Amino acid sequence: MTGPLLTEMLQARQQRRPHFLITLAATRGSVPRQAGSKMLLYPDGRLYGTIGGGKFESLVIADALALPRRSPPLLRTYPLHEASPDSFGAICGGEVTVLIEPQLPPPALTLVGAGHCARALASLAGTCGWHVTVVDDRPAQLVDFPAQEIITTPAPDYIAARPWQDDDALVLISHHYQVDRAALAAALRHRSMAYLGMIGSQRKVRRVLTDLLADGFTPADFHNLRAPLGLDLGADHPNEIALSILAEILTVFNHTTGQPLALDVSTLTANPAA
Repeated sequence: MTGPLLTEMLQARQQRRPHFLITLAATRGSVPRQAGSKMLLYPDGRLYGTIGGGKFESLVIADALALPRRSPPLLRTYPLHEASPDSFGAICGGEVTVLIEPQLPPPALTLVGAGHCARALASLAGTCGWHVTVVDDRPAQLVDFPAQEIITTPAPDYIAARPWQDDDALVLISHHYQVDRAALAAALRHRSMAYLGMIGSQRKVRRVLTDLLADGFTPADFHNLRAPLGLDLGADHPNEIALSILAEILTVFNHTTGQPLALDVSTLTANPAA
């Protein structure tokens, strides 16, 4: 794929705008456009390009928009003739097979804080293709920080204004517990991200949560908070800590347990026929 449509797709991905790539995978007989024709469809119905227009295109759009958010690609054939029981009145005489591919943006990681662990986590998430945003007001810490977005406004304001999605992870990993506390309060008030975690010792976490309880939050508000965050890997170096955090985020995103995948060899028996 080349040209303006590819540019549009890359921009949509960079801006984290979900869309559908719709391709005429195969055609037979008289059809409005030939195999290989493509268009992009956004959830609000906006189009980039066309696969032929008319009733046929409107049916494809409706089928695409009816798909669940994380649906696998859909391959569907549309008859453009009157002989099929699935005919919708078209009289071109041909038939079109359409591939509808949901294009979801990459997972997003937002870091409050730009210290050593945040930098390591941003770098690791970046190698996995994630979209990384860092929120910090210290210019020296932001030099060459491996993130697509650098935010210097106060973290609570940014958290309150951002439209969080179900593929967003927010990690509070700043240089001071008061920054994390204010950011956590904002996140709990506007909670819609898939993952919310805060770094720190058990003592720090207890102090922050106790402060928030005094401010009117309830224990139920902390139900899905991961604090201290990360899996117990015995991590010490910032890169190791980053690995433990990203691994935990993946278990939440993928609804998995994080348990070992190793086969229980104690259940194996010899197979004489082998």
